[in-house]
Amino acid sequence: MKSRKYFVYDVFTDTALSGNPLGVVVDCEGLDAAAMQRIAREFNLSESVFLLPPDNPRHRARIRIFTPDYEMPFAGHPTVGSAIALAEQAGDDGTAGMFVLEENVGPVRCAVSKGRGATFAEFDLPKLPEQLSLSADSAALGAALGLPAHEIGFENHRPGLWSAGVPYVTVPVASLDAAARVRFDNASWMELAPSKGEGLAASAYVYCRDTVHHDSAFHARMFVPGNPSYEDPATGSAAAAFSGVILHFDSQVDGSGRYWIEQGIEMGRPSSIRLEIDVEAGRMQRARIGGHAVKVAEGVLYA
Repeated sequence: MKSRKYFVYDVFTDTALSGNPLGVVVDCEGLDAAAMQRIAREFNLSESVFLLPPDNPRHRARIRIFTPDYEMPFAGHPTVGSAIALAEQAGDDGTAGMFVLEENVGPVRCAVSKGRGATFAEFDLPKLPEQLSLSADSAALGAALGLPAHEIGFENHRPGLWSAGVPYVTVPVASLDAAARVRFDNASWMELAPSKGEGLAASAYVYCRDTVHHDSAFHARMFVPGNPSYEDPATGSAAAAFSGVILHFDSQVDGSGRYWIEQGIEMGRPSSIRLEIDVEAGRMQRARIGGHAVKVAEGVLYA
């Protein structure tokens, strides 16, 4: 048995006890995947990260990301939280903190900066979004979300299946009121949602253009099917997939576009995710996800 330090960060927020909590376990040499899975189940957070030495010595760390039930190839709030935890523990001043994290999806370039408030980190999408085939129609999706078909979609936005490493069913809804009235029916969703592999169904990413905060471009909710199902307060990998939705339906002009996405408000865990998209000749060339994180707990794990 070995003692290992761990931290809990609230991610995609600059305020403690909001955003999306993340467990970060350091010095994880000697832990195999089964042990990491048991520890993630013990923490029982939406995701926990395990920091390992990098395979490439020019990179900062290798990270493995686990939900309580399975390992993920890539996720946004673990990437942001890990980058900030590594920078803060190393004593980086954050003025030019750029480094690479190795994830199962591949190398991910991160940048960390610290001003007067909470530390901020952003990362380049390791994989640009792609649209996949979705067979479910608006009526079926609406029924699984407790909404009538006429409240599914707004302007030219229609449901789709998008992935930037992790697939999501993106469901536009007509208003903030419709978003607030969503009641996720896990059984119905499991029948219609496409698979994301290993017997898992793609999650629901519900969004609208109406927002609570004036500086937000979109309001979002994300529901993970399973036993039990749950709502996630901030989902960076979904925002990565959503970058494809924005470009597809909103036709961003060439240059760099910046969008703040609010999430978690209905849960009492308000979060704010920054999405930047670089477009050249009408095509996405790069995109970045960013947000703040604050440390709320630390301790020692004996495992």
